[in-house]
Amino acid sequence: MTLRARGGLVYVGLGVACALMLVVGTCVGSVMLPPQETFAICQRAVTGTAQPDPARAAIILSVRLPRVLCVALCGAILSIAGASMQGLLKNPLADGSTLGVSSGAALGAAASIALGLTSPLGVFTPTMAFAAVGAFASLAFVLALSWRLDPSLSTNTLILIGVIFSMFASALLSLIVTMASDKVREITFWTMGSLAGSTYAEAAMLLATLAVCGTVLVLRADELDAFSIGEDNARSVGVDVRRVRITVLVACSVLIGAAVSCAGTIGFVGLVTPHATRLLLGPSHRRLLPASLFAGAVFLLAADLVARTVASPLELPLGAVTSLVGSIIFVQIFYLMGRGKR
Repeated sequence: MTLRARGGLVYVGLGVACALMLVVGTCVGSVMLPPQETFAICQRAVTGTAQPDPARAAIILSVRLPRVLCVALCGAILSIAGASMQGLLKNPLADGSTLGVSSGAALGAAASIALGLTSPLGVFTPTMAFAAVGAFASLAFVLALSWRLDPSLSTNTLILIGVIFSMFASALLSLIVTMASDKVREITFWTMGSLAGSTYAEAAMLLATLAVCGTVLVLRADELDAFSIGEDNARSVGVDVRRVRITVLVACSVLIGAAVSCAGTIGFVGLVTPHATRLLLGPSHRRLLPASLFAGAVFLLAADLVARTVASPLELPLGAVTSLVGSIIFVQIFYLMGRGKR
């Protein structure tokens, strides 16, 4: 089978899997609803027809549907950002947290919770706003310090400064937890990740962010191919290394900031799904980035379904589920990659 034909099958398979997981995630929960009833409720909502059972309609329209939309969008965002970072930094362990963006977002959210901020910000909470600001401020700090130390913004410098900043942010987070002992449970729960209580406004924000920044990354697919071979190769084929690097890093950080502000810290999505997709489609970012969108959505939808149902009525932290499952899958992927090189 040719790579083009296999790519078409992979795209179709991922699209079908994503649609199936959206349906299953909407129907399955503490109250089980058959697909035909779920579709009927959604159809009545679109046409403005009165719902015969308002309680069941509220479960679908106000709780589950906005949640599964946000879960799918967060999975897609984390996955495409991880795939882009791995290509840009030529590092198989890179993802959205490599430059400390996730740590900065967690620090901002923890500060908001510790301060007990409740001022109304429309549909978005102060915790979300502080998390987004923390993510963007982290990137600005890492880029500024890296540029100060190395004006060429080499990959090694960026990774080193990112790791140092992540450790610094983690230390500050520990101090905040220690000083805000009455908020420990709330801070801990947020940092473990959850999309409970998601809204359509959050889904719209995530979709807009993905549409803009995802397009920027896809348009840089050829440059990412050059970076994945090496910086010298990128320069030799005429790539403006510093400009492209900053563009990709800013786009990835905006994506990660948006996802983390809504969902908290969720690990392994941006690490596992790009590698799994790369095994199927090869290293070309023109094929990899779009496929990673669907793969990330499917993975996080499945993890969220497990988190909601495996210990019902107790809901497990989404970040714990993705880390547990993702670590096992990641080891298996590297085993398969190692066998392929023999």
